[in-house]
Amino acid sequence: MKIVIILYINHCIATQIPRKYIPAATWIFNIGTLFANELSEGYKFEKMARFISPLDGVGLDSTNTLHNWGAWLDSYGGIISRWEIQFNLTVLRLISFNLDYYWSLDKRSGSPIEVSYHGRAIFITANGHKKKQLDPSNLSERDRISTPANPKDYSFRNYFAYATYAPLYLAGPILTFNDYISQIKYPPASIESARTIKYGIRFLLCLLAMEILLHFDYCVAISKGNPDWSDYTPVQLSLLSYFNLHVLWLKLLLPWRFFRLWSLVDGIDPPENMIRCLSNNPSTVAFWRGWHRSYNKFLVRYIYIPLGGAKSGTWVSTVRTMFNYAVIFTFVALWHDIKLNLLIWGWLIVLFMLPEVIAGFIFPRKKWENNLTAYRVLCGFGAVGNLMMMMIANLVGFAVGVDGLKSIIHGIFKDYSGASPSSSICDEANRLQV
Repeated sequence: MKIVIILYINHCIATQIPRKYIPAATWIFNIGTLFANELSEGYKFEKMARFISPLDGVGLDSTNTLHNWGAWLDSYGGIISRWEIQFNLTVLRLISFNLDYYWSLDKRSGSPIEVSYHGRAIFITANGHKKKQLDPSNLSERDRISTPANPKDYSFRNYFAYATYAPLYLAGPILTFNDYISQIKYPPASIESARTIKYGIRFLLCLLAMEILLHFDYCVAISKGNPDWSDYTPVQLSLLSYFNLHVLWLKLLLPWRFFRLWSLVDGIDPPENMIRCLSNNPSTVAFWRGWHRSYNKFLVRYIYIPLGGAKSGTWVSTVRTMFNYAVIFTFVALWHDIKLNLLIWGWLIVLFMLPEVIAGFIFPRKKWENNLTAYRVLCGFGAVGNLMMMMIANLVGFAVGVDGLKSIIHGIFKDYSGASPSSSICDEANRLQV
């Protein structure tokens, strides 16, 4: 009931208020919903009963009955009793529907109107001329996202089905409304039984990799056990941080691939969230494009581009790009959870992106065409620095927090061995052999 009420209010914002107020009202309502869900812990019925009828000595029996009813309802929370935790993903779908609908209103007068002719989609412009003819099942993901649906497709029925689509409801990946409607109407050609079976085998292999990793690597148990970091050598602390980030990457990959597999079996092809391992990615910016990729696409479409994006390679555009990153990652941190650690995590990511953005401006690849070897060496130093900064940001946000990070950094650089990794590794190898 609570979820349906939120969905209904959001739909009314998109379809019933004046068109120019839709974007602002959408963001205010949905960000407010994130805070309200967190602060009220899912709108407990018992708390509502206490607010409506506080214990003041008048009508005590009826008041107690109302409170008991509220507590009884709270005890039957269904399969997902803490629904507000997973609802953050639904908020993204609510924003997607409203803004896709809003942009469809802008394009109806001059943009293509889709009609069907012998199984093909024909787009007709406002003056009646045929624009292009495509097989709708072979549209690219970009075309499915950017092409508005028919006005009748923005119905409450389709909106409710999209917002509560079971395979992607709990963990994603995130699918835009336009993409969802396009795939519902025209099953994509990428849905093949052989491809889905191979994807299922890949998921099982990733699950096996996680089991093996947790069996032999205790980095998560150590970081969650409030250890005395001074007991560990600098090389141990460095490896602990490095592998903790890998476990985090694999831990998120598994549910995302499981739910994407469920969606593929159902005939919907959402984006792949993890396309590249963090150790195989020399760029911080590219890393975030490949980590939770569907969320990155959401942020680019609904926040980054409306803010202006980055249009040129000047200092002004660089500053503007960093400002846009700061806005985006502040929203990302608040969207994950309303905690100081995550807010610091988001700002650290923006801070750690700054060296790469500045280096790209100072050392553009086109100036190194005649000396690519030196350019690769520069990129190698940058890759190591980026990896270190990603380790720091993610340890703060999802592992040991700020205090734990301070202890780890102090332990790594407390003596000369921390700054001399080769000797530390040799010492550690000799100790393990003994």
